[in-house]
Amino acid sequence: MKIAIASGKGGTGKTFVSTNLARALQRTGQPVILTDCDAEEPNDAAFFDAEIVKTIAVKHEVPQINPHRCTYCGRCAEWCAFHAILIVPNLRFAQVLPDICHGCGACSVACNDGAITTSPRALGTITIRNEPNLTLVEGLTEIGAMSPVPVIKEALKNSHDNRAITLLDAPPGTACAFAVTVSQADYTILVTEPTPFGLSDLQSSVEALRDMHKPFGVVVNRAGMGDRELYDYLEAEEIPLLLEIPFNRQYAVTYSEGHCVVDSDQALEANLLEVIQKIKQTLWK
Repeated sequence: MKIAIASGKGGTGKTFVSTNLARALQRTGQPVILTDCDAEEPNDAAFFDAEIVKTIAVKHEVPQINPHRCTYCGRCAEWCAFHAILIVPNLRFAQVLPDICHGCGACSVACNDGAITTSPRALGTITIRNEPNLTLVEGLTEIGAMSPVPVIKEALKNSHDNRAITLLDAPPGTACAFAVTVSQADYTILVTEPTPFGLSDLQSSVEALRDMHKPFGVVVNRAGMGDRELYDYLEAEEIPLLLEIPFNRQYAVTYSEGHCVVDSDQALEANLLEVIQKIKQTLWK
């Protein structure tokens, strides 16, 4: 079973839920994979003492244009969906813009003159860490890389174990990085807060998941601090409310110190494990 933990915006408590859910499952003896797909700013590993067992370099092939073979016909630039090739025929000028290139290879197919070769460009790193009953998979994108999506895809490829429950800590928002993460999940937990901003961004996430025909439910973090508008929306849209996590100053202190709250709070641990049971009942009914 693969469960994505996502949110329409940053700061709602998505990583808080992801790390504590992983720890709660780990403490039961259930094998868990926690995959940090927030590849531009991963931080799940900060809450565990897992040892690094493997690192994987993520690269893609960037084209290079040979000026001695190029006829400056412009086919490669026409075929490039990302506008990463600049051709000025009158000046006999051709250049690839590597920061924009997505490594799709269309230009190599388009070129009829054998003028395009490729060379590898670093996109990021996958780091795999282990603890008893827990595997941490972290994607980290290189600074300046156009998109974290190739790194996330590689992290997902390294997150398979038929014995384990896999938790995918998704990037915030509803862009491509979110979509590629939740597309691999059997179920998505949307973490939100009872504020106007929380509701607005939750609605965007709900629309995206419904378009993808993915089942989901909601965890409300910092419950009791806002208003009832969020709950009215959940009721009107018949969206399952999986759990309310009340605002608790001690939670914030423990979290800021890099510790999982479930290590000292049995009530939260029990509530998170109950969420897993609710998801199982939804998927297997």
